[in-house]
Amino acid sequence: MRLLHTMLRVGNLEKSIHFYTQHLGMRLLRKSDNPEYAYTLAFLGYGDESDHTVLELTYNWDTSSYDLGTAFGHLAIEVEDLYDSCAQLAESGVKLTRPPGPVKGGTTEIAFIEDPDGYKIELINKRSAGKGLGG
Repeated sequence: MRLLHTMLRVGNLEKSIHFYTQHLGMRLLRKSDNPEYAYTLAFLGYGDESDHTVLELTYNWDTSSYDLGTAFGHLAIEVEDLYDSCAQLAESGVKLTRPPGPVKGGTTEIAFIEDPDGYKIELINKRSAGKGLGG
């Protein structure tokens, strides 16, 4: 078994595709429209779906925004250099909601950004990714 994808509902598909491809370096892997049920699916990721977990964006044609709720937390993405990545993202207009630095109670270096729909994305410095609160 393996994790295939995470799905997010988005209010503006093109804006979201632009965010994930231009700011976070993902590739648009495939996109399909379903006119009968009025929705479009777009799959993005860092590698092929056959061996990577990907992100599914679902755009319902009649919905421009969603209540994000309180159960969903965030997506997490490893970055090579957290501080440089945050500087570049901020310079390109991406909303930084938590500046880079150590996690509270630990040494792992993280930051948070927000996508066009308000979903939180945690950026984790590569050298400490997957190590919990340690570094």
